Amino acid sequence: MSEGTDGAGQRGRNRPTLDAVSKRLIEELQKDGRRSYTMLAKDVGLSEAATRQRVQRLLDSGIIQICGVTDPLTLGFARQAMIGVKCEGDPQRVADTLAGMEEIDYVVITAGSFDLLIEVVCEDDDHLLDILSRVRALDTVHSTESFVYLKLRKQTYSWGTR
Repeated sequence: MSEGTDGAGQRGRNRPTLDAVSKRLIEELQKDGRRSYTMLAKDVGLSEAATRQRVQRLLDSGIIQICGVTDPLTLGFARQAMIGVKCEGDPQRVADTLAGMEEIDYVVITAGSFDLLIEVVCEDDDHLLDILSRVRALDTVHSTESFVYLKLRKQTYSWGTR
């Protein structure tokens, strides 16, 4: 791993440059984050110690996180939705407020038809309605549009390795 700069979306900030070994480690951890350093080392062609150090640097730099991803349906959360939010004034303040709501898993400031997109995972439609009511009650929220998920066809976490 080395440090480099890239103007694409990074305006003056240093952006880490991943070499082929780091990308391969990330790909393998994305498949199974519980893999042993011994198995990872075999796959990437490093010693176990070098692999452990490389993974630790990736973790320490914030490039990767190793976490368990749940399936909301199996946990009793039957309703998922993306909600487009139009607001007046500074969307960053609204985004900060929404990010503090436990049920909201994803908040992004956007360009286009909506100022913000938020993703929610709910127990049922009543829970979704409650969240929508709280979002709409914010002073600077002008309107919302809900996109209810009927079926999830693809979800990956392979950014930056291809």
